[in-house]
Amino acid sequence: MDKMMEKEKSYLYWLCRLPDLGAVSIKKMGEYFGSFACVYNIEESKLRRSGILTSQQIQKLLRWKGQYFKCVEEFENLKERGIRFLTPMDEDYPEKLLQIPDYPMGLYVRGKLPVQNMPVVAIVGARGCSAYGAQLAEEFARALAGEGVQIVSGLALGIDGAAHNGALRAETSASTFGILGCGVNICYPPSHYKLYEKMIKRGGILSEFAPDTAPLRQNFPMRNRIISGLSDVVLVVEARKKSGSLITAEFGLEQGREIFAIPGRITDYLSGGCNRLIQQGANMAMSPNDILEYLDVRCKKELIIHENNVNGLAKKEKMVYSCLDFKPKHLETILSETGFPLSECMSILIELELQGFVFRSGNHYARQFKQ
Repeated sequence: MDKMMEKEKSYLYWLCRLPDLGAVSIKKMGEYFGSFACVYNIEESKLRRSGILTSQQIQKLLRWKGQYFKCVEEFENLKERGIRFLTPMDEDYPEKLLQIPDYPMGLYVRGKLPVQNMPVVAIVGARGCSAYGAQLAEEFARALAGEGVQIVSGLALGIDGAAHNGALRAETSASTFGILGCGVNICYPPSHYKLYEKMIKRGGILSEFAPDTAPLRQNFPMRNRIISGLSDVVLVVEARKKSGSLITAEFGLEQGREIFAIPGRITDYLSGGCNRLIQQGANMAMSPNDILEYLDVRCKKELIIHENNVNGLAKKEKMVYSCLDFKPKHLETILSETGFPLSECMSILIELELQGFVFRSGNHYARQFKQ
């Protein structure tokens, strides 16, 4: 990049660092005044005549001029911190983001960017998801990534983390990307630090927020538009009727993305949002193939249930397996329904788990999905 372009990027960085100034306003000013350097040098009267900013925003901008050289120093030190500042002026800025009206004017990146000509699926859902939901998210992500689909999510607890882990388990070079509501140098939640480190090597971490920005509540709805904006498809795995996942789906609809949702029981509060989406016209995702077919990707394997192999189980194993569902059941419920003594039932459950028919979460057991 030539020196003039680098200088222009430094002025854009300075504008992006101004608190409470949105991407749309920054874009409008750059277009109206011809460059971001001109925005820095413009007179107050011309700023007012443009009608882009409010009086309060203009005063903030004028005061912010005093921070320019500090911002330039920050900008120049980003590379040393392993962080890239990506703008719409850069050739490798994601094309999909340029399709949305409020695309970020600055993106901070650690690791890689999504490959432009490869499909991308966003997998989102509840932080406090069920074990069943986490398993589905992981297996869907693994199956999709196994076919070369890139996975995007928010690195949050629950469905997000399960989706990232599933993508990393795929035996392909497909990558997974986390979009943060804080600075890219901050792992949030901290419990995902190992996952965060793996993703920097196998994919990337992106944020619209400057390094060291704390994970503030108001940042997360803003980052959701980037999750959907980077994607061809948004898949909602588990979501309450009012949740951040539905905000991402709404952004996706506005951006022209295809929405898929995994259905659930009408009595499950974690399925309320997904069922409502399907009722309103979202695609029902019964397996990764539903998404792959939409993306026109041929699936080599299907996500299948072990029903074909159940005939090989012993009689008592079949009895225990038949009382299980894909929603985890407590051990006491299984004992009550089978009538087996605790020691015998536990022995059977352990055997089923070893054979891959059952998975355990604490004292809860459920049928296992297998790819």
